[in-house]
Amino acid sequence: MLHHDTPQTRCTVGVARIDITPPVGIYHRMWGAASHDRATGVHKPLLATAVWMQPTSGDAARAQVVIGMDHCVVDTADMARLRDAVAKAASLNSANVVITLSHTHGSGWMSRSRAHFPGGDLIAPYLDEVERKLGQLAQQARQSAVPASIVYGQGHCDLAAHRDLWDEKNKQFVCGFNPTGEADDTVMVGRITAADGKVLGTLVNYACHPTTLAWDNTAISPDFVGAMRETIEAATHAPCLFLQGASGDLGPREGFVGDWNVADRNGRQLGYAALSALEALPKPGTRFVYAGPVVSGTTIGTWKHIALEPAAALAKEAWSVKRFTVELPYRHDLPTLDETKAAHQEWLRAEEAARAAGDMQKSRDCRAMVEQKNRQITRLSSLPAGRFLPYPVSLWQLGDALWVAVPGELYQVFQRTLRQRFGDRPVVVITLANDWQPGYLPTASTYGYGIYQETIAAVGAGALEMLTEAIAREVS
Repeated sequence: MLHHDTPQTRCTVGVARIDITPPVGIYHRMWGAASHDRATGVHKPLLATAVWMQPTSGDAARAQVVIGMDHCVVDTADMARLRDAVAKAASLNSANVVITLSHTHGSGWMSRSRAHFPGGDLIAPYLDEVERKLGQLAQQARQSAVPASIVYGQGHCDLAAHRDLWDEKNKQFVCGFNPTGEADDTVMVGRITAADGKVLGTLVNYACHPTTLAWDNTAISPDFVGAMRETIEAATHAPCLFLQGASGDLGPREGFVGDWNVADRNGRQLGYAALSALEALPKPGTRFVYAGPVVSGTTIGTWKHIALEPAAALAKEAWSVKRFTVELPYRHDLPTLDETKAAHQEWLRAEEAARAAGDMQKSRDCRAMVEQKNRQITRLSSLPAGRFLPYPVSLWQLGDALWVAVPGELYQVFQRTLRQRFGDRPVVVITLANDWQPGYLPTASTYGYGIYQETIAAVGAGALEMLTEAIAREVS
């Protein structure tokens, strides 16, 4: 029988949402070029959205919980605490919990190590409150779980642009819109529908740095993700879970501004693209079959949706989870912690000297370098010792779909390659999953050119390609 199948997962699903907006006045500086420290207001609330997924067999011990949080980075130790809180509240092993970040740069850097900065005293109480809220969120998602289907689709959106740009005048690479660069425009979507036809939620998996709002923005913001969710939820009347894809070299075509209107416009652009793909999805539990010819002005070939036969429906319940570690080599020229701390002190002294001399531009540039070294100190302090980084991977087969959850920020070729190799299945790629370390994973060809993502990468050239092959082998 000639037919066309739409990929689906049949399982038990619960969806829940909670507000995690920090208080105004909290430490907010995310950008080296920013002149402010404290958040002065709220553009849109920061949210956490949980999706509880469990096999149809009812085996709750095999359930997987995915929580999407509107934050940029969360320290490794705090992420572990959040996962443990979710696991305890939901009566799960913490290995079954994935907490991923939207990576909005408008959230501020919520690190306990920044307690000494203005507004930093509010960070620890805030993180403790988020820990409590995520436990509550996980309980709500589990308690609301019902038999459901996830139907997957794919759209396209050109919000994301390549962001490794060669500045010919200044003879350097900068992080900004590269009009000649290639950018993955894939929008992977999923619609979660209960057995009674009610839409429980939607998934949007897209790769683009939420860097519309930059140093001129002093308000707490989910960046474009906020308006994207509002656009979709106004039409579906159900929570939307945003999953950040492999966006290491991708950012908004128009970004690095302080104008909320630009962020909202970017969000609506993605929201409309996702809605277009969602509207095209058929009812769950059906396939599209050729129904035969009808003689009209010409002979028409007709198609119709019919219910899946029992064996085909049962295949949508496939449930396989694998977790493994890939040993990725550190770069041979990775600076030591002592070297980075010394450089940090040198930039601090340079900033003070520039300020004393009244050179505010140089003072601002030095302050940005101080911030870069601060982040490198945080990164190096949490990396495991040795020659190799034990890099964790979570790989799920849920019905027709593959889900891949990995930490850090990977270049777009990661998701492109997996989707090309396994084109008969939707591949949901979740980055910044359970950790922002080891930072960037650029392509091997990026190394040695002074590109920002490569200069601060902890792993060596070829690590991304090694990881991609290891995952592809496991899928096969």
